[in-house]
Amino acid sequence: MTEQHRLEPAAPWVEVVATESDWDAAAPSLLTAMFSQLVLIRTFEEYVLDLAKAGLVHGPAHSSIGQEGGAVGSILPLTSQDTVNGSHRGHHQFLAKVLGHVEPKGIDPRRPFSDEVRAVLLKSLAEICGLDRGFSHGRGGSMHLQWIEAGAIGTNAIVGGGVPLAAGSAWAHRQAGTDAVAVTYFGDGAVNIGSTLETFNLAAAWRLPICFFVENNRYAVSTSVEEATGEPRLSARGPGFGIASWKVDGMDPLAVYLTMREALAHLRSGGGPAVIEADVYRYFHQNGPFPGSAFGYRSKEEERRWRARDPIKQLSGHMVRRGIMTAEEISATTGRARELMADLGDVLLEPLPGGKPGQRRIKPAEWPDPAFADVGVRGDLSEFADARFTCTGTLNEQKFIDAVAAVMARRMETDPAVVVMGEDVHRLNGGTNGATRGLKEAHPDRVLGTPISENAFAGLGGGIAMDGRFKPVVEFMYADFMWVAADQLFNQIGKARHMFGGTGAVPFVLRSKVAMGTGYGSQHSMDPAGIFATAPGWRIVAPSTPYDYVGLMNSALRCQDPVVVLEHVDLYGTTGPGPEGDLDYCLPVGKAAVVHAGSKLTILTYLAMTRHVLEALGDVDAEVIDLRWLDRASLDWDTIGTSVKKTNNVLIAEQGPLGTSYGGWLADEIQRRYFDWLDQPVQRLTGGEASSSISKVLERAAIARSEEVAAKLAEIVGK
Repeated sequence: MTEQHRLEPAAPWVEVVATESDWDAAAPSLLTAMFSQLVLIRTFEEYVLDLAKAGLVHGPAHSSIGQEGGAVGSILPLTSQDTVNGSHRGHHQFLAKVLGHVEPKGIDPRRPFSDEVRAVLLKSLAEICGLDRGFSHGRGGSMHLQWIEAGAIGTNAIVGGGVPLAAGSAWAHRQAGTDAVAVTYFGDGAVNIGSTLETFNLAAAWRLPICFFVENNRYAVSTSVEEATGEPRLSARGPGFGIASWKVDGMDPLAVYLTMREALAHLRSGGGPAVIEADVYRYFHQNGPFPGSAFGYRSKEEERRWRARDPIKQLSGHMVRRGIMTAEEISATTGRARELMADLGDVLLEPLPGGKPGQRRIKPAEWPDPAFADVGVRGDLSEFADARFTCTGTLNEQKFIDAVAAVMARRMETDPAVVVMGEDVHRLNGGTNGATRGLKEAHPDRVLGTPISENAFAGLGGGIAMDGRFKPVVEFMYADFMWVAADQLFNQIGKARHMFGGTGAVPFVLRSKVAMGTGYGSQHSMDPAGIFATAPGWRIVAPSTPYDYVGLMNSALRCQDPVVVLEHVDLYGTTGPGPEGDLDYCLPVGKAAVVHAGSKLTILTYLAMTRHVLEALGDVDAEVIDLRWLDRASLDWDTIGTSVKKTNNVLIAEQGPLGTSYGGWLADEIQRRYFDWLDQPVQRLTGGEASSSISKVLERAAIARSEEVAAKLAEIVGK
């Protein structure tokens, strides 16, 4: 007969309950500081809901009323060096962090609120209303609140989207040799999704100093926890990943404070990540000033039970009991907070001309200038002011993959900020293709082999980039994997600079491999250029020679914007001109290369297709331009325009399928810019509609190479 042995998790999992003796032992200054923050956040949120009801908040107003105890209790023990991010319902977390930054010794509720407190509340209110004086000049609004100096690294509208970014912040803290930690706040909805669980695993494997703070408010919009998961005690997720975990009543701010102090001791001592689940309750619906009972998914009785345990009410009762504050002083503090919010509203609002009494509008001078709409999608490239664009070495024939490995080794040798991560980059003598050869041995703490978790490690790299102390180079083994990490690449990393005001650098490099033609099939073969070109914020480089690879990778690593460096497997084993004796030059952003002169036809191409075009050219009088830079902001329109005006004919040649074609938008733009110079519509050469197949015959039929170029040229010349 079989035996059964009960297994226990290796990581501890406990529930913390604050007792009367804990309340009696708490320092009066702690309780008053806690009370001041709770009252300010509550009155701020009530004022925001009033503005939303009056139509003065454009977009959602996800209030945190009822949940303030979890945020205040957990953030008071933090320092300004510790970082936090949160979810779309993040006003309370953001305000607790910035108030703690400007008043690190705590706010005395019996004294007038300081100018610093007034200033951060005004900027926060302005941001939520979408106004220029906001932290991000109104671009972030209610769901994207950031003040880097205070350690508030950004709330996030994508459920769970900020969790991997916080892991990057935690990695940077540790790598920089500090004892700072990161805290990422999310709810009962986010705890079940892939990016969160992937990051649990990655943080546990790497023992990162990150606290996963779960605000369990019991409802993801209207779906209850019990409906969404078989284990409604959400902190149970932690031990499954080997993470020390705590559960606490989030309506009790002192209990949360004591729990966070325990977790911080664990985090700062190198014990690895922590999970804290705080049971809280949002008094209102997902968005707006109405209770959930108004929508039928919870009862009024349930709402009354939770309101009876209101965190401000609990704290006030203990302070009165201990004689720290009187009921009159508590009431007066609330009154002053409401007066403060009314004063801040008067700064931003004015009577509505011709409106009814009491109707108000945003003062016109408070709105951002419409001309600011596209400013800061990417940086201004001032980081290239001292770049060297001339190669001082000699050009010799060398293998493409050797140039890839050599320039990365050089950059890691000369720049201690560069960190490389990806699946198997630390093994197999340089990853699956040799691109990271020798790097792990030379830089063991900066070459990170990751679990198979593109969402987690791409986002972690994004968090490192936004931190600013390090430069991540993230490798995707195949470009198709970008879809697995699409949220992190496009919603997070690509949008971050612009969304948070246009000034924050995001020095992130993604190496993405195109394996079209290698027999790896539909899910390992795509060319992602056409997709990345539609995503704001990204720069795209496509090297086709060893010389170009070195210069373009150096530029990508210098650039303060996210850059995807496309590499084609077909090129790895080829030889071409490459630098010897100089691995430090850059190639200018936005500069294409004319690789063959001609006068009758302009051919625009990139990556491995450049070789196929040159092979097929024969005696056709064509000018071939290797674009090198493919994103909208970096295209070399001077070189393209000069050629088009000379030849009056254009062919865009690419390998990949029609549906994700890079050339579709490019052809449209060329015809808009150069219509008067064109003798015929822009011609295009792509693969077929289908993705590449495993079958050698079907794969060859699906993509374009030299033969298809030759046939297209014959067609054009025949016309």
